[in-house]
Amino acid sequence: MMSLPDFRDPSLLERALTHRSYLNERPELAIEDNERLEFLGDAVLDFVTGAWLYNRFPELHEGRLTSLRAALVKTDALADFARRVGVDEHLRLGKGESETGGRGRATLLADAFEAVLGALYLDRGLEAVQAYLEPLLPDEVERILLEERDRDAKSTLQEWSQAERGITPRYRTVAEEGPDHAKLFTVEVRIGDEIVGRGTGLSKQAAAQVAASDALRRLNV
Repeated sequence: MMSLPDFRDPSLLERALTHRSYLNERPELAIEDNERLEFLGDAVLDFVTGAWLYNRFPELHEGRLTSLRAALVKTDALADFARRVGVDEHLRLGKGESETGGRGRATLLADAFEAVLGALYLDRGLEAVQAYLEPLLPDEVERILLEERDRDAKSTLQEWSQAERGITPRYRTVAEEGPDHAKLFTVEVRIGDEIVGRGTGLSKQAAAQVAASDALRRLNV
């Protein structure tokens, strides 16, 4: 069973596992929450999974590789990775967040897992992230292919847009509403300069899927 990675600078791992609700209840602590590391980890995750898929499946075209990567970095997949390495056990949450089920919330676990990857990148570089993340990928990709989970609305829109218009759709979060434990996100999707869809969900990923479905309906795809 895998565990959290070893760090030269343990404070980076500590920050990656610190949710903002923990600091909201402890304003005297002079440390950051994990949101900036999550941002960095998201970018590193996209690169590492993209490079791994590129080398693993040389016969697949760009659209299918993109849809596979999207399925690999979905909230549910990342939350499963987080549980497998023990993020849920070590996550530092505020009492209120913990009592309302935060430790088992997929979006929170996925964000923390991305933050751990961002922290590992800062601590030991890209090769360390690759060595840590890549062993988690084969089983998940096998399940995705078996269940055809890469054939979702975002993937379908991506393949259509690349084939018909030669460009990739872009997603942007335009609104966040509600308390931390029940936040609603609104996402819009553009193809070029045109807003083609809009959606709302309990996570950015879910909202993006709704936006993609909206776009497919409007475009008669």
